[in-house]
Amino acid sequence: MKKHILIQLILLLFVAYLPAQTAKQAEKLFEQGEYEKAKEAYRKLIKTAPNNAGYNYFLGASLYELGEKEEALPYLEKSAKRKYINAYRHLGKLYFDLHRYDEAIENYETHIEWLEEKDRETETAEEELAFIRHYIRMLKGVEKVTVIDSIVVPKNEFLKTYQLSKEAGQLTMKQGAAGTMYENERGNKRLYADSIPDGTMQLYNQVKLLDEWEEAEPIASINQWGNVNYPFLMGDGVTLYFASDTEGSLGGYDIYVTRYDSEDNEYLKPSNMGMPFNSTANDYMMAIDEFNHLGWFASDRNQPQDSVCIYVFIPNESKQTYNYENTGIETIIDAATLRNIQKTWENASVVEAARQRLTDIRNKQTSTKQEMKEFTFIVNDRFTYHKYEDFRSKQASNRYRQLKQKQEDLKELSQSLAEKRTLYSFESSAGKEKLAPSILDLEKRIPQLEAEIEDLTIDARHLEIQQLNKQNH
Repeated sequence: MKKHILIQLILLLFVAYLPAQTAKQAEKLFEQGEYEKAKEAYRKLIKTAPNNAGYNYFLGASLYELGEKEEALPYLEKSAKRKYINAYRHLGKLYFDLHRYDEAIENYETHIEWLEEKDRETETAEEELAFIRHYIRMLKGVEKVTVIDSIVVPKNEFLKTYQLSKEAGQLTMKQGAAGTMYENERGNKRLYADSIPDGTMQLYNQVKLLDEWEEAEPIASINQWGNVNYPFLMGDGVTLYFASDTEGSLGGYDIYVTRYDSEDNEYLKPSNMGMPFNSTANDYMMAIDEFNHLGWFASDRNQPQDSVCIYVFIPNESKQTYNYENTGIETIIDAATLRNIQKTWENASVVEAARQRLTDIRNKQTSTKQEMKEFTFIVNDRFTYHKYEDFRSKQASNRYRQLKQKQEDLKELSQSLAEKRTLYSFESSAGKEKLAPSILDLEKRIPQLEAEIEDLTIDARHLEIQQLNKQNH
């Protein structure tokens, strides 16, 4: 009898010990960033104790880190109600993402109060709260900007998308330098970025006297602002745009503007361009073409690591901002993030005229390029073709035409995929579910199209070499 009771007691102790061990393992998964596994572990644990503050926190936090924010909300709210300290911080993050800013601040303040009471480190939470307040201040000054186009391109080729007039100057990568370079229309002034020994990016000014470039000089009044890069000087020779990751930036690089003070021979304190030009991602390379009345800037927002979106906009003669108090928050967010550029189109005729100017620029540049060469197709070490008339084999020429058409299709599909991915990042769970099939279809179709292009390239080259060999014999 005693033996039977002892066995039951051991079993009870084991059952009580098991959830504790499982919870410890689940918490370790969370700390290691294994959020999917942690989520599944806490789903099981929460069934055994639905009101456990810790289980609710870790399940909600795991869901949040996986981007399942709507589902995370009730778990984090329940945990915070039970005064689980870390729940306030994650709930503050979630409320911020949901644009519930007052509640975000309130939860962060409560989180910091509890940390202070427990004599724990508060610096991280205070920095995050300061950022939220800074972001809200930025939201209250969103500029009204008409954005007429957005183009997603490979990050290493983004400057090719800037189609500036000759009068606006030229943007290039300076040979031997780590950053971009601006050269004015007259070709006698350069501003470029390069790294110093510690890796920090700095701006340099260089002028040309007669036929010789003088030694470049660092721009001291700008270089104190962290990493600085992507300079563009307006036609007035005074107004300078650049990007910096200095303290106070929304995230990574922000775009700044400054003006040259001829009395003190230095640039004035730069001003952050604010939203929508800046975001929590990297934003840079502002360029204004006064001749065509168009502006350009680049942004990493909602893009894969190797891509960047170039926004084309109509520069304002003077800054006009949205009335934050009398405008719906969703309208403000749309304007600040540019998640739908068509919502910036208040005047249809102005937009149409600007888009026509952009089309004219593109057609002019395309026409100039086509006059030089239609394409570049390397047949072998001896032959490189630039026109369809260069082909000796009609079959090879036809294959290459098919190839070029598929390249255009690939460009359109890639653009469509990038746009859908951007929309997906802003959608609710239902919206994401609706978008997912088309995104998956494009992700499947694009590699297939790339393989078809590769096959056509090989086929066209093979057919052309066969024809060349026949003619040589």
